[in-house]
Amino acid sequence: MERKIKHQVRGYRTKDGAGVSLVRVLGRQTVQEYDPFLLLDSFDSTNPEDYTAGFPMHPHRGIETISYVYRGFMTHKDSLGNEDTIGDGEVQWMTAGSGILHEEKLPAAERLLGVQLWLNLPAKDKMAPPAYRSIKNSEIEEIEFNWGRLRLLAGEFEGRKGYVSQYLPLDYYDLHINPNESVVLNTESERAVMVFTLLGDAYIGGELVKEKTAVKLTSGDQVEIKATDKKAQVLFISSIRLDEPIVWGGPIVMNTKEELNKAFDDLKKGTFIQKKISY
Repeated sequence: MERKIKHQVRGYRTKDGAGVSLVRVLGRQTVQEYDPFLLLDSFDSTNPEDYTAGFPMHPHRGIETISYVYRGFMTHKDSLGNEDTIGDGEVQWMTAGSGILHEEKLPAAERLLGVQLWLNLPAKDKMAPPAYRSIKNSEIEEIEFNWGRLRLLAGEFEGRKGYVSQYLPLDYYDLHINPNESVVLNTESERAVMVFTLLGDAYIGGELVKEKTAVKLTSGDQVEIKATDKKAQVLFISSIRLDEPIVWGGPIVMNTKEELNKAFDDLKKGTFIQKKISY
C-alpha cells in the first residue's frame, strides 16, 4: 500500500541560541503527530550574521540531537570533554541521556545549510549515559541512481548499512532527485515516516509539498517522491512511535512532571551532570 500525506507543517522563521536565525518546523505543537520526532530546525543562509552567534553552552536530558550539516560547519563542545567539527555533508549525533551540557558554534561559511532533529528517547533509556558521535563523510555511503543519488546518513537501505542508532531504530536518507524524476522507497508498513523538503518543492505521495515543509505519512509499504521541473533535496526519516507521555520543558524532555522538575532541580543544585569524562 502506498503511503500518502497524513499531516504537513511548513516551517516559520525564528531565532534561537544567542540569536541564530533559523526555520522551525517541528516543535511542541507537533509532538503527538510526529512521535518520536520532537523538533526539527532548518538552517539555510548565505549571510554569516544570521548564525555565527551560535548556541552557547546549555543543558539537555532525555533526548538525542542529530545535526546534519550539508553545507557549512558546526563545532560541538560538551561536558564529556568532546570537541569536534563537522561540515559539508556530515552528521553530529549526541545522546543527552541523563544529562549533558554542550555548545554549538557555527563558523562563517559561503552557505550554511542543514537541519537539527531532536529524537525522543524511550522512557527506559531517558537516563542512559550521555555520549557524542560524529558521522564523517568517509562513513556515509552515496548511492547513485538514474533519478539522482541517496546519501545513507544512518540506518539501512536495501541491505546497505550506515551508522546504527543505539536506542531507537532510525533510517535517515538525504535524497537528491533530478528534475522530473521520481524515486519509490520501500518502507516497513508500521514505521513512523517523516519527509522534509530541504531544498525545492517535491511531490510526495502524489501531493505537491513546498520547500521547508515536513510531512508525516500514513502507514504503508512504499512512498513515491518526485521532483518538479527543478532539482529537489529531500530528507527521509523513519523510526518507530513510542506512544509514551511527553513532558517538555525547554531543552529537557521527560515522561512525567516529577522527572522534569527533578531535572531543573538538579540544574540548580549542580547535580545535573552525572558523567563528566569521555568514555
